[in-house]
Amino acid sequence: MPRVGRIAPGGFVYHVLNRGVGKMTLFRSRKDFEAFQRCLVDTQKQTPMRVLGFCVMSNHWHLLLWPERDGDLARFMMRLTIRHVRRWLEYREQVGTGHVYQGRYKSVVIQDDAHLATVCRYVERNPVRAGMARSCRDWTWSSAGQDELPPELRVSLTEFAGLHGKGWKEWVDHPQTAAEEQAVRDCIKRNRPFGSEKWLETTKRTLGWREPLPPGRPRTKRR
Repeated sequence: MPRVGRIAPGGFVYHVLNRGVGKMTLFRSRKDFEAFQRCLVDTQKQTPMRVLGFCVMSNHWHLLLWPERDGDLARFMMRLTIRHVRRWLEYREQVGTGHVYQGRYKSVVIQDDAHLATVCRYVERNPVRAGMARSCRDWTWSSAGQDELPPELRVSLTEFAGLHGKGWKEWVDHPQTAAEEQAVRDCIKRNRPFGSEKWLETTKRTLGWREPLPPGRPRTKRR
């Protein structure tokens, strides 16, 4: 496992993702993927954002973002999603016909250690796990495979110790354990920070994060 670097105190890396409404296929052709890739590149130029990794699949996408200041994440994501939705609807001549995404994007805070490597690996393994590529480097629409794209469509990646170094892609191609994959999925489902228990307690206090209430109407206490 690569040894991951550390970021300055108070900073966070976010695993950001969204999918099409009703699991609708967002990207059917190369033009669809290219359009989203261009949206990413254009938004990054307009609203600078450190991108550590990404992967675009047929009905959803993942981004690993490292904002520099408070509010950067919200500004970047607002401009990215608005730009993409407009292009998507205009291309299909469906402006005003309904939603494209299932809702607001999800963002999960990640501890900057082996947990970050686990999430980045999970993100870039998506096409391999889905049987859509033999190797992560074969999937053009990701941080692991975008080298095959023309320069104007490549997202600028920020170097981070332990990610995308020597042997990284071979390690990504190696299957993760079921426990690793499930841990990432659980945090996505609950919007729960992903890290060690000690880090989690500190981060929950910093962010004011609380465990979500169970579904259904809360029980009324009997007097």
